Amino acid sequence: MSLLDVNDLCVDYATPNGPAHAVSHVNLSLEAGEFLAIVGESGCGKTTLLFAIAQLLTYPAAFTGGSVVFNGLDLTSLSPEELRQRRWRDISVVMQSAMNALNPTLSIGEQLADACRAHTDWDGERIAARSAEVLQMVSIDPVHLASYAYQLSGGMRQRAMIAMALLLEPQLVMMDEPTSALDVVAQRSLMRQVEDLRQRLGFSVIFVTHDMSVVSHFSDRLAVMYAGEVVELGSTRQVFDQSRHPYTQGLMEAFPSLLGAPRALTGIAGNPPSLVEPPPGCLFAPRCKYVFETCRVLAPELVDREGHATRCHLVNPVVVA
Repeated sequence: MSLLDVNDLCVDYATPNGPAHAVSHVNLSLEAGEFLAIVGESGCGKTTLLFAIAQLLTYPAAFTGGSVVFNGLDLTSLSPEELRQRRWRDISVVMQSAMNALNPTLSIGEQLADACRAHTDWDGERIAARSAEVLQMVSIDPVHLASYAYQLSGGMRQRAMIAMALLLEPQLVMMDEPTSALDVVAQRSLMRQVEDLRQRLGFSVIFVTHDMSVVSHFSDRLAVMYAGEVVELGSTRQVFDQSRHPYTQGLMEAFPSLLGAPRALTGIAGNPPSLVEPPPGCLFAPRCKYVFETCRVLAPELVDREGHATRCHLVNPVVVA
């Protein structure tokens, strides 16, 4: 049995013009110890999907269908108190902006101690020892238990958030663009840190990013989202080396490669569709250079072929009876 199964998950945002379908019928699974990356443009539903899995949605977002089964238990059926007991212990989340996620009025040590007291019956000595241990795990000197968020660099703040996420040894750690505010060198360092910890401690990772190059060498599988849908899903090497969906191919062409001859970078023409009144057929059709008539009238299904799933009529032609 998978550690996590996301089945037909749907999330809408309330807007003056009607519900915006931010996450639409998403299906994902995650094995114990696996690293799954979710990539796509800003506004494609990545963070909303992450928050829906963690059951952290707040108005105007609303869960409208599907299930999130973690270790055989549907998280959508749990009460707020039951969910609180599982957060940090079983599932933890590293938010996008560590400066905003960390409490500016409490030291790092005080925040770690608060989490321990909320979820364990540990005494002060054990809390102090564990707090120092997790900081050392992310290469921060325990002297910074007395530091405040503003006294740390951006990379150190992100690593402090990861330390908090690992405090109670959860089985699943979800990360929402933790490298977005970091320079390239700090990004690489943080990614190596996450991977080393995953290999050593055995937790699973869901990593959300808009930059495919960040996860290219670290994730096991890669899910590409567009307009609230998963349009391609497979092993990271499959998706990078044999991209099938035109949107994935466009993302690949939008960042430079360190290997091979220099090439011009190209963007994806056009804009994502309205999620309040999405167009008929394939949601990517208005921007796709391979579009044909079927794409404009018939929505494609996500079809899995030997572990590599694609939502595209070009890859999975419709057989007309």
